[in-house]
Amino acid sequence: MSSMLSNYMQKEQQLKQLQSELEKLQNDDRLKAELEFKDRLEALMREFDKSAADVIELLNPQPAAAAPKSAASTTSTGRRKRKLKIYKNPNTGEVVETRGGNQKTLKAWKDEFGADTVESWLVRVEE
Repeated sequence: MSSMLSNYMQKEQQLKQLQSELEKLQNDDRLKAELEFKDRLEALMREFDKSAADVIELLNPQPAAAAPKSAASTTSTGRRKRKLKIYKNPNTGEVVETRGGNQKTLKAWKDEFGADTVESWLVRVEE
């Protein structure tokens, strides 16, 4: 057999397989529903003279001057903003929220109970 005839027969077999797969898809109700949605959406877009980009912008608007995420968490000096740490003293129920380790009440607790003990009182950390 010539390579051309062999190639033809191989392509013919692939075509039959693809046609079989296509028929299965065409009978799938999920595909039918998606195609119907697509057709209706495209008709609506034509009716209102809107592009796909217009629809995307309408459904998912982006701020005009979107700042990078990393910039939002930095201070004016260019340093990253420290995380907010929230401690709760189990003895008194007093809560301390701080972004630095130099907070007056927190220092007093560390002097009285020890740094490790006070660190165990950490309730949560926020950005």
